[in-house]
Order: sequence, then C-alpha cells, then structure tokens
Amino acid sequence: MTAAGMEPGTMHRQRRFAFCALSLACGLLILLLVAGYIGGLRINTTPSEPLGLWRIAQITRSIRPGEMVFVCPPDNAAMREARRRGYLRSGLCPGRFGPLIKMVVAVAGQRVDVTDRVAIDGVPVLRSRIMEKDAKGRSLRHDRGGVVRAGEVYLHSDFIGSWDSRYFGPVPDSGVLGLAQEVLTYAP
Repeated sequence: MTAAGMEPGTMHRQRRFAFCALSLACGLLILLLVAGYIGGLRINTTPSEPLGLWRIAQITRSIRPGEMVFVCPPDNAAMREARRRGYLRSGLCPGRFGPLIKMVVAVAGQRVDVTDRVAIDGVPVLRSRIMEKDAKGRSLRHDRGGVVRAGEVYLHSDFIGSWDSRYFGPVPDSGVLGLAQEVLTYAP
C-alpha cells in the first residue's frame, strides 16, 4: 500500500477510467449535436421568438403570409452593420450570419406601407411600431415600403426590438431554409 492508502496502480486505473468515460460522453454529445443539426434542430437564444429548441421543416411549395420561417439573411452592407451592432449572431449562412426566425407578413405582389408602423395591403400589422433608435441610442434606418417583388418576402417579429424587414426591407425567398417549428421552447 502507498502512503495514501491505495493499492499501487489504483490511481492510474481511476484516471484512465475517468478519461475514457469523459471521452465517451463528449463523443456522444458531439454525435447528438451533429445528428440534431442534420435533422434540422436549432437552438434560438434571441428574444425575437421563444427561446429554446426549434426544428427546420422542409417546405416544398410557395411560402405564404403568416408562416414562421428560418431564413438566411442576405450578405449585404445592412446585415454586416447589424452584426457589428450585435443584432445578428454569427452562423453558417452566407456572410457567416446565423439564420433568423421570422414571420412572413408579405410575399410577391403585396404592398407594404411603412410610416410609424407597417401595413400590408392597407391592413396594419400588429406590434409593428418603427423605432427611431436602438436600445443603445443609435439611429435606425427603416424600410420605405413598396410592392414586394417576385422572389422576395417581407419578415416581421412581434418583439419590439426585433431586427426584421421593418429596418432592412424584403429579403430573397431563396434564403428561406424552411418552416420554423417549435419543439421545446419558453417565452419569457
């Protein structure tokens, strides 16, 4: 016996067992994350929509107003500035943006009017007030409105601080990854 009261080699075996158990647990966690990602699972950590686990469901038809979607924002100056300001997270979309979860409120051919609020074909969109400044007091540019062109969608979130089409205008519908379905979420 050693001074610590252990048989020789016991500590070595315990360390090896702990290392193997930890390696196996890490491997399983990575496998679970990869399988979830491939299966369309995503975690939302932004307040624009409920926090938690979401699923990207394949869509094989035209997108309709009222549908919640995952969408890759376009790689343009407005989005790069939004990321610099902290409105967007990094991710795997073009331009290294994370996908957004937003409600489609207008599609090609619909008229969007932007004043102090948004209206679609003359019908006001609830909770669409336009903010002049962000939470840090920085000026916000807002969309001017107009008719949504073919191949574009207009996005909205009920969250007052949401970065959506109120500020950046319509986005290409080719960036839509699929329908956004809540799996296990929490709305604080």
